[in-house]
Amino acid sequence: MSDKPSYLGLLNAIALGESRAHAYLTEWIKVTTDPGVCATLSTVAAREGEHGMSFAKRINELGYQVQDREDADFAKRMAIAGSTTKTDLEKMEKLGLGRLDSGDKPDFFDDIFKDHSIDIQTAELMGRYIAEERDSGRLLKCCYEELKARSARAGNGKSKGKSGSASPSDLAALEAKVDALCATVEDIRDNLSVRA
Repeated sequence: MSDKPSYLGLLNAIALGESRAHAYLTEWIKVTTDPGVCATLSTVAAREGEHGMSFAKRINELGYQVQDREDADFAKRMAIAGSTTKTDLEKMEKLGLGRLDSGDKPDFFDDIFKDHSIDIQTAELMGRYIAEERDSGRLLKCCYEELKARSARAGNGKSKGKSGSASPSDLAALEAKVDALCATVEDIRDNLSVRA
């Protein structure tokens, strides 16, 4: 392309944001002892890392390079995620991960395609990114709600230890919910590939 795309800044912001999210979620995975939290974070972290690389690749294909921008809060997010003294619930709350799913309300992604100059290849990448981000928001919200419910059942409003006081039945319930969500995602993915 000879003219600089109007959406280049957006692509750059996504590449940086997703790469940074991958970094702090990966730190969190290293310290959580909750298998359900680990499973959810592993799914989301893999997506974030792939998004960061895919958007960096697309920027390169358009003839540009990712421009690093300082993120004053990144070190703080890394410290929260890697903490061995904060519970998983506290981390979810401090990082705002239980609020990412807007349900049927408008979200950040609703306005992306108002830019009618987005080329087909970038639009395909954006569409997949948006669908995965919304699903990741739902997964994280479900995990957050389970951690809150577990904390409430413990009767103290805040979990103790790294990941709360989970009983085997709590973990089994969370694993069943994660398995059900994964099965739903697989069904959606299969249906989309049949249509393609």
